[in-house]
Amino acid sequence: MISSHNREYSHYNQAGFTLIELMISLVLGLIVSAAVIQVYIINVKTSSIQASGSELQDASVFGLQQLEKHMRLANLGNPSTQIDSTTVNGGIVLTGANLGITAATYSDTGYLTRRAGDSASGTNGWTGVSNTTVGSDQLTIQYTNITGNTLSDCEGSDVAVNDIVVERYFLRQATGASSTGVIRDLVLACDAGRVNQSGGIDDSMAGTDSRQFGQAGQEFIVNADQFKVLLGIQEVSGANAGQVMYLPSSAYLAITTDKPAITALKVGIIVHGSTAVLGSADQDEFILLGQDNKLKTDANRTKQVRSTYEATTLLRNARVVNVSTSLSP
Repeated sequence: MISSHNREYSHYNQAGFTLIELMISLVLGLIVSAAVIQVYIINVKTSSIQASGSELQDASVFGLQQLEKHMRLANLGNPSTQIDSTTVNGGIVLTGANLGITAATYSDTGYLTRRAGDSASGTNGWTGVSNTTVGSDQLTIQYTNITGNTLSDCEGSDVAVNDIVVERYFLRQATGASSTGVIRDLVLACDAGRVNQSGGIDDSMAGTDSRQFGQAGQEFIVNADQFKVLLGIQEVSGANAGQVMYLPSSAYLAITTDKPAITALKVGIIVHGSTAVLGSADQDEFILLGQDNKLKTDANRTKQVRSTYEATTLLRNARVVNVSTSLSP
């Protein structure tokens, strides 16, 4: 028989935590869990930002450097150093005349230097697609290999000595992309071709040959949202003689008399990282080459790091020297 003393001792040993102790333990556990989750989120965010930053750096450092390298070749080998919309084999291809086509009109305008708002044409021609509310531009350049060595065009094909190369840079949807939303998976692509010595596009190659102009081109910079181009012109006479100003291609073509020479190019691009950043503000407004750009509204758009890059390139093969001499009476 168990005495009352033993019953009291057994009851004392079976006593548990009080409600207050449980509540304190629960609060302490939640605090520790919140701290761990916060550290995890910070680490994930930092890792995402670093990954996106690396991608953006690749686009800016390597992609834009290669683009600038090719832009500097514009007008190489052309006896005329003054580029305008009528210069045969001119470094900036604005019209069919620049390709040596004597016809008054050139139907494949979608493959020339274009500006947002222009009409599109051609199966793989420029369309002005972009991920912002402003249409994208297209840049088409031309040069002749007079270096005495084999060069490579922007698609990686060999450029033989004395070959005349035409290259165009434009935005299009990435190869194999299946996105159907407002924000598309876009890339800056380059399509290279050859021009006949007698004028006009050389289409003697097979349709699958990368040297054939008018194809979809090679992906040049991935994760692109916008691509803009301005032409740097230099007045040779008048009150603004010697000064350089920048115009879109459409405004330049609208000049009907005394077209100034093109001596420089200014390009800008908006690119984004492929990794969404948790807890980051979603930047959707950008200024590119002095123009406001706002990302299109898309409910499925993720919060990706975006940045703008701009580059100004003087055309070393297009120089205009203005000499003004005045003699005192």
